[in-house]
Amino acid sequence: MDTLQAIERRHSVRKYEDQPIQNQIASRLQAAINVCNRVGGLNMQLVRNEPEAFGGLRARVARFSGVSNYIAVIGEKSDDLDERAGYYGEKVVLVAQQMHLNTCWVGVSYKRVPEAYDLQDDEKLVAVIAVGYGTTQGEPHKGKSMCDVSDGTEVSRSDPDWYKRGVVAALMAPTAMNRQRFYFRRNGREVSVAAGRGPYAEVDLGIVKCHFEIGAGKENFDWVPAPEEDGGILSAISGGSDSSREQDQ
Repeated sequence: MDTLQAIERRHSVRKYEDQPIQNQIASRLQAAINVCNRVGGLNMQLVRNEPEAFGGLRARVARFSGVSNYIAVIGEKSDDLDERAGYYGEKVVLVAQQMHLNTCWVGVSYKRVPEAYDLQDDEKLVAVIAVGYGTTQGEPHKGKSMCDVSDGTEVSRSDPDWYKRGVVAALMAPTAMNRQRFYFRRNGREVSVAAGRGPYAEVDLGIVKCHFEIGAGKENFDWVPAPEEDGGILSAISGGSDSSREQDQ
């Protein structure tokens, strides 16, 4: 399974089998986490056989069950931490999918278990990613079209194939409440993407950029900053921000 196939097959899963992750698989997953930590300046940690985080009422209300393994997405506090956490956390998610593990990004529907991971005073726990063997492989959910999230895609014949592939991959990215609050613009090989405002908007932005790069090919374009008005427009048309984050895509 290559990375594009992993994007296509990955769906958020909330119910897991009572099956431990084998040491060999866990070692491979940890190796991927180590690489992403080093490149992304993060401190993500794989937590195994720890059922308390998803054993409370909040997790049950959000329909989580059987979760005893998760990735604590941690990094030193900074203005760009959330975006980096989303970007590199999603890279780990796709590696997990390639190893036939299921995942789900989770922002609030879990209990913090401080003794399960190492969190320094200058660090932030951005989110956790449930990981394991799902009772199902999850299901795709109806989302927006290419035209909804990009200026001119499917309308302008001048849009190159790499750009369209990138937007398609971005549309398969998990986002908070499956709202897909992002918008792409292209000028030649320059591409920008704006995210709506809210507590997890920047995490979503990182995840979406990860998917776009894989679909488009990093060699085909250059990222440029999004116009400031794009974020405001997205926030206005989406009705403000959410205080919760659950992936259901």
